[in-house]
Amino acid sequence: MVEILPSILAANFARLGEEIAKVERAGASMLHVDVMDGHFVPNISIGIPVVESIRKITRSKLDVHLMISDPDTYAPEFIRAGADQVLVHQEACPHLDRTLRLIREHGALAGVVLNPATPIATLNEVLDLVDHVLIMSVNPGFGGQAFIPNALRKVEALSCRRKELGLQFAIEIDGGVGLDNAPAIVRAGCDWLVAGSSIFHTPDPGRAFSELQRAAREATLVRV
Repeated sequence: MVEILPSILAANFARLGEEIAKVERAGASMLHVDVMDGHFVPNISIGIPVVESIRKITRSKLDVHLMISDPDTYAPEFIRAGADQVLVHQEACPHLDRTLRLIREHGALAGVVLNPATPIATLNEVLDLVDHVLIMSVNPGFGGQAFIPNALRKVEALSCRRKELGLQFAIEIDGGVGLDNAPAIVRAGCDWLVAGSSIFHTPDPGRAFSELQRAAREATLVRV
């Protein structure tokens, strides 16, 4: 089933618990958590203490996206803090096979992320190890960016590859997702859509979540 993952990077951190509660009441069951180190990407966001705090107030699955240079060191720490799913960048992992196995050994689902300029062929040798693959539809580091159209072609290609190999990993997308493009993203083969500004930068995040989820799920009825 297609899922919308609210990205808390776009939420009001002064009222983070309330913001999370709004989207959960609307039906959210997964939350996307962006971790940035100011080195791999040109921004710094949240760390382990925030993940620990979020874990205490929600039963939703925490999809933790590590935009950091040393995921092998910190992935286990975020899992201990409460991450259910950990995503690492292919570009940050010289030993990606080992990193993905490390995440699984510590009890979390293992995901891998591709930047806009990274081809999906770089994952050929690890697709049987991943639980989900995230296609970046913006350059990572900042929220509120415009969607990069080529991401749709990458999703389509990855979806075809998944079918060819008979695998079951989820395809996720992150960046510039909204009502205007969610149906096309789903029809391209995407399962999980991360959305930040289009949910939390609205007067009613719960309603925005519901509208986006409805649009995405209705698109499955006409997927090609």
